[in-house]
Amino acid sequence: MRYHSIEKARFLARPNRFIAHVELEGRTEVCHVKNTGRCRELLVPGVAVYLERSDNPARKTKYDLVAVEKNGLLINMDAQAPNKAFGEWAAAGKFLPGLTAIRPEFTWEDSRFDFLLEDSCGKYFVEVKGVTLEENGEVRFPDAPTERGVKHLRGLQRAVEQGHRAAVFFVIQMKGASSFRPNDVTHPAFGEALRAAARAGVGVFAWDCLVTPESLEIDAPVPVAL
Repeated sequence: MRYHSIEKARFLARPNRFIAHVELEGRTEVCHVKNTGRCRELLVPGVAVYLERSDNPARKTKYDLVAVEKNGLLINMDAQAPNKAFGEWAAAGKFLPGLTAIRPEFTWEDSRFDFLLEDSCGKYFVEVKGVTLEENGEVRFPDAPTERGVKHLRGLQRAVEQGHRAAVFFVIQMKGASSFRPNDVTHPAFGEALRAAARAGVGVFAWDCLVTPESLEIDAPVPVAL
């Protein structure tokens, strides 16, 4: 997936989950943060950030914050980007060879999964999670408790128990991660649900990405440690 009209700025502060103050060309701008997670280890005063400019005159803010530099590592932190990148990647047949149909935001029972893929074997439900939390090469999810994420995992598990295929796909929004694991310290219930889903036959995948200020592209698998 690609962005347009990207500009580099310096992060100053984040008054709330939705906006950030940045320094852009010597002036202070208020921009929309496209990630409501904590991202405390990313949005540190003084770091370089990348903004996408919007030409929509109806918007309250002119810019969206989409990426950040962390110790020389470029990390995409746009919460909408993983689904877009996975959708493009899966539509090209790179996740499910023999793909015949792909439908985003598919409701099944009491769950709404990010994607329904289909091939000659039937349905394949996929839930996509973006990963931005990194420490010494290891990446973890989530960076904050997510009861919604636990519900998704339980829904995927039920789908498998009823004879369908299902997977959770972690899009690591950076390059160079050595391994992925659930963040049991931050949300033990998510880790427990992920392990239970894996035991039941839900696929657990983690792939890193090629990241530039203007793009995010799924690239290579990363070892998963449950």
